Amino acid sequence: MKRTVRHLADLKGKRPIVGLTAYDAIMGGLVSDAGVDFILVGDSVGTTLLGHETTIPVTMEDMVRHTAAVRRSSPQCLLVADLPFAEASMSFDRFLDSARRLMQEGGADAIKVEGGRDLADDVEKLVATGIPVLGHIGLLPQTVKAIGGYRKFGADREEAERLYTDAISLEEAGCFAIIAEMVEEEVATELAGQLIPPLIGIGSGQGCDGQILVTPDLLGMTPGPVPSFVRPYANLSEEISSALGRYVRDVRERKR
Repeated sequence: MKRTVRHLADLKGKRPIVGLTAYDAIMGGLVSDAGVDFILVGDSVGTTLLGHETTIPVTMEDMVRHTAAVRRSSPQCLLVADLPFAEASMSFDRFLDSARRLMQEGGADAIKVEGGRDLADDVEKLVATGIPVLGHIGLLPQTVKAIGGYRKFGADREEAERLYTDAISLEEAGCFAIIAEMVEEEVATELAGQLIPPLIGIGSGQGCDGQILVTPDLLGMTPGPVPSFVRPYANLSEEISSALGRYVRDVRERKR
């Protein structure tokens, strides 16, 4: 049965929500078959598949293409697509057109936007057009250069209050769920208890209504270090390298 945003709302208070990223048809099918509640086609495609150092170079064309690929292999899964850098801050017309493209051309069921109270008015207008929106607070990868790198959010009272304001603003704007990235666990747990929509954590502790991770990090496919909150469930990078090396040797030794 096709899953919708209502499915996530219904899970709050019953069991943890599970989300993972996917960027292509093969991984989309595997993630969907694993039984996740939703798939995010994140702009993290830029740092995982496209070789960029940050998510900032990712374009609308990139997001539409990768979203469509995942949709083809996971037709029944709730599919959320990231709005890339600056698309939400240009103008509302640009915001609406970009969201429309992700749904019409990419096949997304909903879009994700980074930001809080600064975007709430436009998010509310977008939701009013019938486009479901997943919010994102805390660490915002699209602004990582502006904040000087990756860090936890909510350690002091002032920052915790800003996170609360952001979350409430997105709730009032109509977001069906909100991602909290690298938020102090105590703050995230309190937010999850106060919000009506589910709060889905990434690096924000176990008190959220669910968890999402970047799939290549989870599978041990990411070159170099992964975030400290990631516990890899496999080491596919090593296994793939070993398999490829064996194939090269077998061909050269005429064993194949």
